[in-house]
Amino acid sequence: MRRLGVSALGLQNGPHRVTVDKDLRVPAADGVTLLADRYAPADVERAPTVLVRSPYGRRGPFGLMCGQAFASQGFQAVVQSVRGGFGSGGVFEALDEREDGLATIAWLKEQPWFGGTFAMHGPSYLGYVQWAVAAEAGPELKALSMQVTASTFRDAVNVGGTFALESALIWVDLTARMKHSLSGITTGIMSPRRARRAALSGRPLAELDRLATGAQQRFFQELLVNGPDTPFWDKRDFSPTVSQVRAPVNMTGGWYDIFLPWQLKDYAALRAAGHRPYLTIGPWFHADQRMMRGSVGESVRWFRAHLLDDPSELREQPVRLFVTGAGEWHEFPDWPVPGMREQRWHLQPGRALAPDEPPGPDPAVNPPDTYRYDPEHPTPFLGGPTLLGDSRPSIDQARLERRRDVLTYTSAILDEDLEIIGPVLADLRVRSNREHTDFVVRLCDVSPDGESRNLCEGMRRLVPGTPEPDEDGVRRVAVELWPAGHRFHRGHRVRVQVASGAYPRVARNPGTGEPIGTATAMLTADQEVFHSPAHPSAIILPIMG
Repeated sequence: MRRLGVSALGLQNGPHRVTVDKDLRVPAADGVTLLADRYAPADVERAPTVLVRSPYGRRGPFGLMCGQAFASQGFQAVVQSVRGGFGSGGVFEALDEREDGLATIAWLKEQPWFGGTFAMHGPSYLGYVQWAVAAEAGPELKALSMQVTASTFRDAVNVGGTFALESALIWVDLTARMKHSLSGITTGIMSPRRARRAALSGRPLAELDRLATGAQQRFFQELLVNGPDTPFWDKRDFSPTVSQVRAPVNMTGGWYDIFLPWQLKDYAALRAAGHRPYLTIGPWFHADQRMMRGSVGESVRWFRAHLLDDPSELREQPVRLFVTGAGEWHEFPDWPVPGMREQRWHLQPGRALAPDEPPGPDPAVNPPDTYRYDPEHPTPFLGGPTLLGDSRPSIDQARLERRRDVLTYTSAILDEDLEIIGPVLADLRVRSNREHTDFVVRLCDVSPDGESRNLCEGMRRLVPGTPEPDEDGVRRVAVELWPAGHRFHRGHRVRVQVASGAYPRVARNPGTGEPIGTATAMLTADQEVFHSPAHPSAIILPIMG
């Protein structure tokens, strides 16, 4: 039945018959007992072990995907429920996984069936727990394989200083309601609906967790009062230890995943430390089952190379990227890819966009574009990275672009293909009558029939003095968009959106500077976007060729 379940998930069974030892008791440092299941190939003694630690249960689809599938390929697999769920003792402490992870590794090394080497595998939170222990796991750790994750969620929760409201609500609802493996099926469907309904209620943020889940959730309340620069995040941020990890790392990400920018920062840290991680980025979103299925086979190949000394199935180039628009996979020796060059495309008068410098210098010829942002009626978002749900660019942005609080800048029709692969940045010159305000920038591909599809986006929350205004009150604002790999076809146009909201993906800015959890007063913001020689605004594209 387990083999049938693996096949039903679209995975390949290996040649080995699998035995399962359930509910193994793993002692944590404070005496709490954590439960784990051990899957083992029946005909292989003391095989290398794959350790998986999950807050979403160790049975059902996770047991099949992370236990049965690996064991049938000749590895042992230990799938553990983290503290506070699915039979493991204690209270779930979100993102606090270092101590329990190290205690589990110490227990693992003492087992009579342990073969002396192990690896770790898993997506999202299951990847984060790998970073929590990887630098201290010891020489027995031979490989890591992680998908759609990062060594810190600090900046993913506080995107550009904003608050990732929808994803935070989805996750606290998901973890509050999942009590057994089968509950995850319905919870994964209903959590986004409950989160969006709560977010759109207009109630203060501090009340939304109760509205979504039926009870106040401590982790959500902690997120509201602990910004990115608070000590709350220090023990939950493992990015400083990434360069200390010695085990080879295999990373899989998606262009539309909420963690991609920070996953690539981890890649850069490993490269700077002299390591050669593997990186795959596909046309995937966070919970994309296509990516999940493919990552198991990718991990099997990685573990064979580094635990069984069989690199025969590894690809030659360490970086493999899917170029959207072209529908093609390409391989490269590194990220950012060799041959990429940055090119500034300037915002122009008349809502145009071009590599040319904006005209001037007479300000009367090139006045700033203006709009008013009203947090009582916040600018929505139509598609974009979120925790659950399909966030591929499948929604025409026309309805959003017709709003008076959204500016669009569009290029001339392209007379040849334009391919971008790499980081995307915006360099804006703006002025606002509010010191507390947000700016959102989105890059879109406009087809010949006029449909506008968002490729990537970024946001930045401004506070007094950051950045400092010049003598005219103009502030230079850098916005990091999601990286992209895309081909704009001949006959298409490039478009940039500028707005001050993406609700409820990120919380609306009330304009008052009050704490976001309890703010009730809402002030409109009058925004100016400049595009003159004295104050040029641009999007910086990573051009190939």
